[in-house]
Amino acid sequence: MIRSMTAFARHERETPWGTLTWELRSVNHRYLEVTPRLPEELRALETRVRERANAALGRGKLECQLRFRSLEAAARGIALNRELIAGVVAAAGEVSAVTPNAAAVNPLDVLRWPGVVQAAPLDYEGLAEEVMAAFDAALMELVETRAREGAQLSALIEQRCEGIETQVAEVKQRVPEVMTRLREKLLARLAEVRAELDPARLELEMVLFSQRLDVEEEIDRLGAHVAEVRRVLKQKEPVGRRLDFLMQELNREANTIGSKSADVETTRASVELKVLIEQMREQVQNIE
Repeated sequence: MIRSMTAFARHERETPWGTLTWELRSVNHRYLEVTPRLPEELRALETRVRERANAALGRGKLECQLRFRSLEAAARGIALNRELIAGVVAAAGEVSAVTPNAAAVNPLDVLRWPGVVQAAPLDYEGLAEEVMAAFDAALMELVETRAREGAQLSALIEQRCEGIETQVAEVKQRVPEVMTRLREKLLARLAEVRAELDPARLELEMVLFSQRLDVEEEIDRLGAHVAEVRRVLKQKEPVGRRLDFLMQELNREANTIGSKSADVETTRASVELKVLIEQMREQVQNIE
């Protein structure tokens, strides 16, 4: 099943340390390019994020943005710097020793001293596990979205393939009639000078003329390329580049049919083929 390279996913998770929100955006790109955007305290997880993305995706430009809304210190609990408290109290005692009338040390004043009260430290390993679990959930949602859009792209490409087969069938049906009519027209024009031409040379020229206008090979190759497109669409691995190559081959055959055309209907069919192929090519640009 093919997958689109264009998708968006969002996953939010509540943790004991705050709220995690992942937003993943992917667009088409020649290769896989992963750009993590993490808060400073979680920047060390960038390598793990890239590894997970590389394992799940084949192509596309992926932007991974994490927002972390930390709980207030009161909600997480507080921690006291006991060593600093001891130092402040000891210093206050020394001051009291030289100033007998000094007021007693107020515990609230000690708590106001910079650095005495600290927010409870984050459990980095626990938070990191939550971050990666949330990322996995967002990444799974992204992959599923790309698969759904890929199924839609596959259906659109199949419709164009059917359109190409219709045009090819019409051209193939007209080839004998067109060749017969052109041969008769050429013979009529040469009738006046037939006596001056070598019959063998005339026959050779007729053969060469027919070969220059014959599109049977192009028709056969178009059919083969369409069959290959259908086969590729059923593969599980990324197939965007292979499909892009097939679009080039289809377009080449359509152009050749147009250049060989000596009939209005064949020319029209060639134009319609190129329109259908261009529509497919635009869809293929979004396929992984």
